[in-house]
Amino acid sequence: MKSILQQPIWRFYDQSISAKQRSPLESFATDDTLCQLVGQLASPPTIRTWVHDASVVLGIQDHRLPYVQRGMDLLKERGYDPIIRNSGGLAVVLDEGVLNISIVLSEQTEALSINEGYDVMVALVKGLFPEVADQIEAYEIVGSYCPGSYDLSIAGKKFAGISQRRLRQGVAVQIYLCIEGSGSDRAALIRDFYEESLKGEETKFTYPNIVPDVMASLSELIDASLTVEVVVIRLQQLLHNMAEDIRAESFHDEELTLYAFYLQRVLDRNKKMLEPK
Repeated sequence: MKSILQQPIWRFYDQSISAKQRSPLESFATDDTLCQLVGQLASPPTIRTWVHDASVVLGIQDHRLPYVQRGMDLLKERGYDPIIRNSGGLAVVLDEGVLNISIVLSEQTEALSINEGYDVMVALVKGLFPEVADQIEAYEIVGSYCPGSYDLSIAGKKFAGISQRRLRQGVAVQIYLCIEGSGSDRAALIRDFYEESLKGEETKFTYPNIVPDVMASLSELIDASLTVEVVVIRLQQLLHNMAEDIRAESFHDEELTLYAFYLQRVLDRNKKMLEPK
């Protein structure tokens, strides 16, 4: 997968500080915008970093929980803002110790299978943490929140999950990396959310039975001095090995018009989902 990471130009859009106090919904709109721009070759391949303050991003299946309103109330009481994304996957925690990275590529010139998309991100993460690259494994960690076949773990403890968004011939491969703080505390929050939202009821969909001890942050697994800021710097250094030209760019004026369109769409969908049934 190194070959896909080697590009003549990488655009780098760093929102690891600027997005903190904004809603994660803005990040989903940003990645949708980048999907179209990169997919239609109006922008070079892009890597974006983003961090948001205490939020829990729920998936569509979470929204179907029998007592989801009570679960969302619990999250608010704990200081987390619940939002709903219009894509697959289940609940994940975002906070100032979680670094999200999006790799946005175009399928105009070459198709990218689902697994290839995941493999690109795994290669990037191994490049970011060379000291443990041979210990990072990709398989489903049972008992974690938002489990999937490309959960990333070290010694059986999950520190990251990967998802994908495909739009207008663009592919955004997204990862959340738990860098700082307690992975098990985040998992316990989601365990409590499901307990409150299910109240022991049987449902057609099987929600994860969360075991907090199977999750950890990289500062717990590798090195206590690891911070989000340190990892963003590592990523910038890695980018210089992956491209001849790095363009640190936020959206240009003409791109902001497209972003406004996608943001309104994301906000409307979330509002509709949050309306009481």
